[in-house]
Amino acid sequence: MKKSQDAKERPHGGRPIRSREKRPAARVEYIFGKHAVLEAATARPDVVRELYVAAGFSDGAYLDKLLATGLLPRPLNVKNPPRGVSSNAPHQGVVAGIAPTALMVSYHDFLGSLKVDEHTALLLLGEVQDPHNVGAVIRSAAAFGFAGVLIPPHNQAPVTGTVVKVSAGMAFRIPLIAIGNVNTTVRDLKERGFFTYGLEGGTTTTTTTEQFSKPSLFLLGNEGEGLREKTRLLCDTLISIPLHPRCESLNAAAAAAVVMAAWSAQHQAALAVA
Repeated sequence: MKKSQDAKERPHGGRPIRSREKRPAARVEYIFGKHAVLEAATARPDVVRELYVAAGFSDGAYLDKLLATGLLPRPLNVKNPPRGVSSNAPHQGVVAGIAPTALMVSYHDFLGSLKVDEHTALLLLGEVQDPHNVGAVIRSAAAFGFAGVLIPPHNQAPVTGTVVKVSAGMAFRIPLIAIGNVNTTVRDLKERGFFTYGLEGGTTTTTTTEQFSKPSLFLLGNEGEGLREKTRLLCDTLISIPLHPRCESLNAAAAAAVVMAAWSAQHQAALAVA
């Protein structure tokens, strides 16, 4: 039987060659300034994709620490820095391009390494839209000894360069956990023994009266709408912050910080964990 012209053009007369799909490159965002760049390079060099140092950079001790990470810097053109970095930015002669998504750890992997006891607390973000709030919350979670911050993929500000900057480097120091469905995750953690608190104003359970005696999961909702109704119903209790009558409410990041501080005050052991 005569082979078709199409078959003749295939190597060895086999199946048509299909070009391999190229995976999109991880998004790179830039952070700058000596503190932020060194924090990224020393704590999570695996997420650093690009590193720039200005010619004539004079801080030898700093440069030694940077080079000790094994990262190789490129020359920084201060008049034409990488995209997204203004030539007027206070970069102090150093800029790093990071892949924010590489900071995320899978929920399954995180649980596999998590030791759960009464001194364990997690924070779950539910549709927090402002990246400045996300960054501030991450910083507070790290400060108050939380084991990690759970971040869903939908209707939620993702981890970006802005989030990393606002976190003051703490995004490199505390686990950021990628989850799927919020409610599914809440149910799973409840089955694992976590007591779940939804942050909501005006409730009878408050930060000054609650005894955080079990592994704790705190849920922070959207800045405007708060927690979704189905998520609210899954919470074991809703917790609020006593406020002076002249102040109606706190913003999301401030409220989360107060609640986490209240938990931490009862769990000093969490502050001693490396």
